Formats: sequence, structure tokens, C-alpha cells
Amino acid sequence: MNKFFYLCLILSAFVKSNEISFNEVTKLDNGVIQISFLLEKVSYIKSYSLKEPSRLVIDVYDTKLNTKIDEVYNFPVKKIRAIHEENLTRIVIDLYEYVKWKKPTQAHTENGILLNLEIEKAKKLENNTRDIIIAIDAGHGGKDPGAVGRNVVEKDITLLIARELERTLRDTEGYQAIMIRQNDESVSLNQRYQNARKSGADALISIHADGFRLESVKGASVFIWSDEASSSVARNLSEKQRKRIQTQIKDLKPYDFNEDEAKILYPNVYKSKIDQSLILGTKILEQLKRDPFTKIHKKNVEFADFRVLKSVDIPSVLVESGFITNPEDAQRLNKKEGRRMIARSIFLGIHNYFKENPLSGTLLQNNKAYINYIIQEGDTISELAIRFGVTAESIRQTNSLSNNSIFKGQKIKIDLSNT
Repeated sequence: MNKFFYLCLILSAFVKSNEISFNEVTKLDNGVIQISFLLEKVSYIKSYSLKEPSRLVIDVYDTKLNTKIDEVYNFPVKKIRAIHEENLTRIVIDLYEYVKWKKPTQAHTENGILLNLEIEKAKKLENNTRDIIIAIDAGHGGKDPGAVGRNVVEKDITLLIARELERTLRDTEGYQAIMIRQNDESVSLNQRYQNARKSGADALISIHADGFRLESVKGASVFIWSDEASSSVARNLSEKQRKRIQTQIKDLKPYDFNEDEAKILYPNVYKSKIDQSLILGTKILEQLKRDPFTKIHKKNVEFADFRVLKSVDIPSVLVESGFITNPEDAQRLNKKEGRRMIARSIFLGIHNYFKENPLSGTLLQNNKAYINYIIQEGDTISELAIRFGVTAESIRQTNSLSNNSIFKGQKIKIDLSNT
């Protein structure tokens, strides 16, 4: 009875303080249409598309709708409407045709939380289509250097690996990368997972490099969240995190989303997230094991109490790229080639995860063996072969290239069926 009463109090607090209302529709110069709503605080939302007829749906949990939403608009938007049932507000965007769309984002403004959805007209679509959004968290930063080795600092290594991963995702059709920190800046633990939610991330990858008192300890590891640590190393890392959490947990703003309360409200959602995190982590670890230059510290996915991984619904994985206190690992991570191999393993793990667990309305839903990559300035066939773990010959054959000549803006196929 007490537990039930406690849950009711939490639910009541969520609903009471979060009203949703229609804001506006804006057509940008590039043809993108923005449809926005206002909330009082960041919310747990689900967004998806439907066919026959074409619709986009945003389920906004733990909200109330005091003013009816029923807006008629111009092509390709037919109508914007909303209904409210218990603690759920369901927003429906009725469309005349299929469109490209982006998952809703949530941003704090002086008027409240702006919930923004973007759509764009496109030809020859058989369904409403969107990108898979990956939040990349480069560990530490600013005044927090992380682990320190000889001539190497963790915060620098994590940002360089994150940028390598961002580049691959950015230039691969069907993906969008969100950097939690772009530069050498301080970002609190709360801000890291809060920003992943605000960006509508489909997965969060947190990148780190470990340190230890014994120089002989080396190798990469993969972690997901758990109350109980799976090893002594995981336990030590968890304790370090808990000390930081005690000071940072108080930094939650009134408009922030409370992941701890959401975990109690939605236990089934949280369990599914943990299960999916384990699958995603395993896929990444499998790729790290295939990297001939990266040693593995733990052969299985580890469990630790890392707050950055505690989102109630976003599959979240932390990758320890190595021990910078180990000379061999430090040398590997200090070179672009070594960092690129870590980024490659993470990307291929992500890609294989979404191939086997496709999201409706994304390019990977069709489970194609290849990806489309947009050539960037400075790209070469040999460099792309390394970046994606394939051979230069396979790239030439897949694209019927007689030589290594490629040009900026060119779209090529890369066969990842054997990765």
C-alpha cells in the first residue's frame, strides 16, 4: 500500500506540473517545416510514423492538455491535432504524402520547453523516413581532465575519438550524430544524459579512457548500467562516479527530466532499455575484439553504476578505450590510427545493432547489407576501407569503379555484410 501511494504521488507531481500547448508552424527558407509545442518541463516522449494514411505521432507522457489542438495547415501537412487520455497527450500530424522527418527535440527557452518537430518534402518515398540519432558523449572535459598518463590526458583522447565517430555517422546516410560536448568544456553528468533526451537520441555512446596504479593493466572494456558492479574494476569506477554524483545530482533544474523517478514509473520500459543496452554493448565489444591493434581488458560486457547511462528508455553504453596509464595503450590512443580503430568498432557495433533491431521508418528497416556514404574532401578509397573495416577492392567492386578516383559529394555504397 505504501509503495502504491508513493507511486501515485510521483505520478501526480509529473502530471500537475507539465501542461502542453500548441506553439506555431514555421516554414524555413530551405523548405523545412517546423511544428512546435510548449511544455513546462522536459518530457518522456515517443515518436513514430504511420502509413495509410500518412501520419506522424508524438506521445508525450505525464502531461495535461487544457487547450484543444486542432490546426489546419498547407501541403504537405493536412492537420495538427491532439487528444488526451489519462496522463498521455497524443499529438497527430496528418499528412498528404510521405515525408522526411526528424525526431522531436526539446529545448529550454524563456517561454518554457520548446518541443520541435521538423518535416521536409521528398520524392519517391514509400514511407515516412527519418535518421537514427546517436548521442556521442566524450567523457570529462574542461576542468575535469579524467585519467592522466604520460603526455596524454583522458579528456583529450575521448574528444578525438568522439570526433572520429561523429564524422563517420555524419557522412553515412541514415544516421545523425549529436555531440554532447564539442570542445574542451565542462559538462555535468546531468547535462550529458539530459542533452541526449532533449536531442531525441536513439542510443547514447559515452567514450572514456581508464587509468590504474599498475602500468601493466591494459585493454578496452564496454559497460552498461547496473546497481551492482560486475568486477573490482567496475566497482572502483562506480565509486568514483558516486562521489561526483553526490554534488551533481542537486543540479537538476525544475524543468529537467527526472530519470530516477521515471525508472520507478516505467519499470518495463527501463528493463527493455537495459536489455537493449546489453545487446548494443555486445555488438560493440564484438567489433573491438576483431580489431588487431586493440587489446581487450574484459571479454564480456561489464556492469557499473554510471549515471550517464541511466536514461529510462535510451540504450546506453560506455566504452573504455584503454588504460592511458599503460604505455602500449597510451601510444595507441595517442595516434590517429588507434583512435580511428576504436571509432570504427563503435560505429560497426551500432550499425549491426540497428540492422538486427531496426527502427520503423529508418533506412536500416530494410536491413540492407550496404550503407551509402557521401564522399568528403580528402577521402580516399584506402582510407575508407580502413574506416569501415572492408577492403579497397570490395569498395571498387561494389561501386563498379575501375580505379581509385572519387570526388567530393559522390555517393558510394560500402558492403558491410561481412563486418
